[in-house]
Amino acid sequence: MKTRTIIGILLLFTQFGFSQISSKSENKKTEMEKTQFLGLRTTIYKVGDITNAKKWYSKAFGIEPYFDQPFYVGFNIGGFELGLQPEEEPIENKTENVVTYWGVNDINETYKKLIELGAIENEKPYNVGGEIMTATVKDPFGNIIGIIYNPEFKLK
Repeated sequence: MKTRTIIGILLLFTQFGFSQISSKSENKKTEMEKTQFLGLRTTIYKVGDITNAKKWYSKAFGIEPYFDQPFYVGFNIGGFELGLQPEEEPIENKTENVVTYWGVNDINETYKKLIELGAIENEKPYNVGGEIMTATVKDPFGNIIGIIYNPEFKLK
């Protein structure tokens, strides 16, 4: 008798649980149908010297790569990937039409650290509205690195 009662309760719980999961899945599916984009995954910087770039980025971001091969070096930065790929012919004047901004807690300290490590000033930290501040530097390989302090933005 106890076994049947327990099985009955488990069946009810399982059916109720699955219906809850199903409705949550349907809600997420509806949200997902709005866009095919899942969010930022990877930013890749092309570099002329991948060995020196790996060392520089390890110091700049304070982390060692999780993937390290001659054809690609990958860093996990707060759940997002920063990738380095070797350039066959290094380009000195790289385009500035796309900039990835890496979130920081102290933009002035981070900016100062990047400059001390050999980055070149591009845009000094400035307020873009509210408490939000941005800055950009050029790494020693000519890539633009953006940094942003944005207390309004939270990962979901």
